[in-house]
Amino acid sequence: MNIKNPQVSELIQNAKKWSAEMACLRHILLDCLLVETYKWSSPVYMFGGKNLIGIAALKEHCALNFFKGGLLQDEEGLLIKPGENSNSARWMKFSSVEEIRAKEASIKAYIFETIEAEKLGLQIEKPEQQPIPEELTAIFAKKPALQQAFEKLTPGRQRVYLMYFWEGKQSATRIARIEKNEKYILKGKGLSDCVCGLTKKKPGCDGSHRAIENFKR
Repeated sequence: MNIKNPQVSELIQNAKKWSAEMACLRHILLDCLLVETYKWSSPVYMFGGKNLIGIAALKEHCALNFFKGGLLQDEEGLLIKPGENSNSARWMKFSSVEEIRAKEASIKAYIFETIEAEKLGLQIEKPEQQPIPEELTAIFAKKPALQQAFEKLTPGRQRVYLMYFWEGKQSATRIARIEKNEKYILKGKGLSDCVCGLTKKKPGCDGSHRAIENFKR
């Protein structure tokens, strides 16, 4: 069995919820000879120097986060997308130690499949870029500097903006969303990036702006 990370031990011991479930999942993961580390304030399990699986204590469940779960066959239907647009990560959720033990053989099978995928160097295919709304194309034609700034954004930031614009059902809504975010695009900011300068987890926003009275994005 692999070496236990002391920070993970402390986290599980002091957890107010899901302590027993996390300990059970930890035992299974270590039994599969993964390397236990402590990252992002959570237990993370590695193989060949790559992050493969994390343990997450959620509000209503304890979960395994398969970082490249999109590669797995999931023949038993145990994996869940953490979000509608999630392309890579998959969660396996549990609500009791008994449930984990009942599914231990299946959990290990998924873990070993994850390890094999890593050995083979398999990668998640990148999702196709969202098409650009015609409203944004029209604004780009009038404001070439905005187009240049948008094209300098990372692909991830571009994709999030485009999804947000497309979520507007009406053309007027899409135009309003584009105009509202023009100044942030010009500054190289993503939709979820901090714009007030108060966040402690840059470049993302941690909600610190709520402390500013009448602050509006």
